[in-house]
Order: sequence, then structure tokens, then C-alpha cells
Amino acid sequence: MRWPNLPLSPKDTAVTLFVGGLGAALAWLLSMPVYMLLGPVIAVSLASLSGLRTAIDVRLRDACFVVIGIAVGAGFDSDALGAMLRWPLAFIFMALIIWLIMVLCQALLSRFFGFDRRSALLASAPGHLSFVIAMATDTGSDVARISITQSVRLLALTLVVPFAAVAMGVELGGNIAPQGMAMDAQSVLGLIILALALGFVFQRFAVPAPLLLGGMVASAMGHLTGIVPGVMPEWLILPAYLVLGALIGTRFSGVTPARFAGGLAAGVTITFVAVGLAALGAAPVAWALGMPLAHVLVAFAPGGLETMIAMGAVLGVIPGFVAACHISRLLVLSVLLPWMLTRIPRA
Repeated sequence: MRWPNLPLSPKDTAVTLFVGGLGAALAWLLSMPVYMLLGPVIAVSLASLSGLRTAIDVRLRDACFVVIGIAVGAGFDSDALGAMLRWPLAFIFMALIIWLIMVLCQALLSRFFGFDRRSALLASAPGHLSFVIAMATDTGSDVARISITQSVRLLALTLVVPFAAVAMGVELGGNIAPQGMAMDAQSVLGLIILALALGFVFQRFAVPAPLLLGGMVASAMGHLTGIVPGVMPEWLILPAYLVLGALIGTRFSGVTPARFAGGLAAGVTITFVAVGLAALGAAPVAWALGMPLAHVLVAFAPGGLETMIAMGAVLGVIPGFVAACHISRLLVLSVLLPWMLTRIPRA
């Protein structure tokens, strides 16, 4: 996915974090699930649509990704490694679901929302927004409309997934931070250095979300070998969730309410279709792997890579399973989307 890359402004970042903090506090008072993430998402999204300029400094964004990656990687254990042998079934279903989502959503957007066939296909892609926008620009499609529709999908999934998980019996509890003995400062610093090094390597090979995955790999290596026990301290992980939530809300900065309303119905429609098909594919995979359906659904949910991986950590899903499923979704889209576009004649 592609995050807004606005010019650096300490004031914009401070205002955005203040609004996000107010949203988190209100969500906590209302006992919302994953309040530290959903509260800022809602508050900053509303502030952005009301005309407030919102943005997160890219350096703070990157630091947030490293912290979340390390926190997620701390969940790797021998059970996660054992489950890797059973993942190929999930990847096969993932590819089939992506194709079905794009075919059905393209038809709906073309017939009921006035999209041309190419724009409809690009707007239907369940993720990989930077790749989608690049292809839309290259093919002369409606970039603005595609971007708004995709942003609505991301926002809707971020809001719906926690409530759906609660409805399916997942216990979130009052504390969304990882439970257990906190890592000491020296261990955290060492993992951050290793995460940055791995993130740089991943970036050179164009791996999605390199710093997030760098943190995951560094932390997983430390915990699997027993060198670095414990979980990420609350004073680091909770602010990281707040920053991530605020970051999602900044996607609507500069979008007028009229333009948002124009893409709202289309975005909500493709979100419902995508979630429905993901649930259908998740059911047999959950049965085959012996995992809770809610956990597999988080791994299959067509949301943002960073957001869904963080959400999976909060819900207690095997970290590697979530990361592998979402990365495979991006890889499948990288091949499937260009192939499907070549089958549509240019207007």
C-alpha cells in the first residue's frame, strides 16, 4: 500500500497526533476494541475530511513500523514454525480469492457506479495501492477516483475487523499491549539496529514494508534462538499503535467531503464483497489448519499490509501466518493485475 508522503511539517505531525490522542482517549472511554488504533483512525479521518491538514513525519512513521515489527516478531515460537508446513493450502486459496474479488468487484463498479472497465479493475484490487496507482497513471485511468475508493476500503476494513473478531468470540481484553515480561532496553536497542539493517536490505530488493518486516525478522530470530526473551514494552508499542491509526486517517487529508461521498458507496460495496469472499475462503483453511476462523480471516482480510499485521498481533494470531498471507497477496496481485489488464481493450 502507499502512504501519503507530504512535505515534512512538525506542526502538522503534532496536530495530527493530538487529534489521534483525543480519539484514542474517547475510544477507551467507550470501551472500543483496539482503542489505541481505532480511536486515532476515526478521529484523524474525520479531521482530515473536515479540512484539517493532517500528516505524519515519515521518520516517525518508519520508527513506528520498526517498533510494531519487533512487537509482532516476538510472537514467533516453535508452534509458528510447525504451522509453516501447512500454509501452502492457504496460499492456493488466497490466489483464488483475489481473482474472484477482482472479477466480481470489477463487474459491480462498471455496471452500478459508472467506472470504465480498466478503472473498475484497478479499484477492485484488494491491496498493493502503490502498484495500482502506478498502473492507473500509466494506463490513463481515473487515478483520483481509484485512490479514494481504495482508501475507503482500507478505512472500512480497519474499523470492521476488530468488531468482527469480537463477534466471533476473540477475547481482546482491556489491554491491547503484548502480555509477558518486557524486554530490557539493551535488547530493544539491539533489535532496532538489526531491524534497520535488515530493512535496508529488504528495501534494496523492493520488498513491501521493509522496515516492518525487518523488525519482524530481527525479533523472530532473537526469540526463536532464545537470545532475546520477552515482549515489547507498553511505553513503546502503545504509542506506535496510535501513530499507525493516525497515519491511516491522514489518507483523507485534502479530500473534500463531496469527493469522499462520491467514492464512499463504491468503496463500501467492494469492501463487503471482498470480506465475504475472504470469509468463504478462510473457512476451509481454518478447518484444515485447525485454527480459529477469526484468526484466518484476519490473515485473509484485504486490508493494508502494515495494518493487518499489527491487527493480527493484537488478536493473538500466529505472526508468520498473517505476514506470509498478506505478502503473498501482494505478490499475486503483482502478477495477476497486469495480466487481467492486458485482457481489457484500450478505449
